Amino acid sequence: MKTKSKKKSRTKLLHQYYSYTGFYTFIGKSLKKAALPIILVVAGLYLFNKYVFTLDDGLQLLNESFSRVGVLITFFISETLLGLIPPEIFIGWSKKTANPILNLSILATLSYIGGIISFYIGKASLRIPSVKNYLEVKMAKHLKNTSKWGGFLILIGALLPIPFSITCMAAGMIKYPIKGVVFFGLFRFVRFALYAWAIFSVVT
Repeated sequence: MKTKSKKKSRTKLLHQYYSYTGFYTFIGKSLKKAALPIILVVAGLYLFNKYVFTLDDGLQLLNESFSRVGVLITFFISETLLGLIPPEIFIGWSKKTANPILNLSILATLSYIGGIISFYIGKASLRIPSVKNYLEVKMAKHLKNTSKWGGFLILIGALLPIPFSITCMAAGMIKYPIKGVVFFGLFRFVRFALYAWAIFSVVT
């Protein structure tokens, strides 16, 4: 009974902490911010697919114009350096390859590894004053949030349309334990599976 009470008390305290520090508000705002771009992208793709160039043809052209290795390297660089290109494009690309599940798995793994490398980039930046100062200004909000919420923010970054690379880099800059990044980052695989389920049902 005491153990259960302690668990309940800990859960209650965590809930109170996240409520007090604005974690739930942050998640709500992030979802709202992500909703509009996603809706615009989906609408744009629909219109483009219907009136200009089909999505299937576009992804097929991407598959034919660039080598598999080239696409994977580009994706890995993007996922390591601030998530410059939406991963959904690459998920769609994987559907048009000869081995969709294999390439999707490689993409998810590269994204996960990219996040861990970003963590070490953030950690290494502390040794270079000019880089440290630059990143602290550019990532002030992420640094503040990571300091408050740690692993849960990494989990959210892994699952939601919040730059996973930036979240991991911020974790490195505040010297968050690497084991937390390694564990919570695993939810990146969940995101790729869910997005693939949705995208694969649209792309033929």
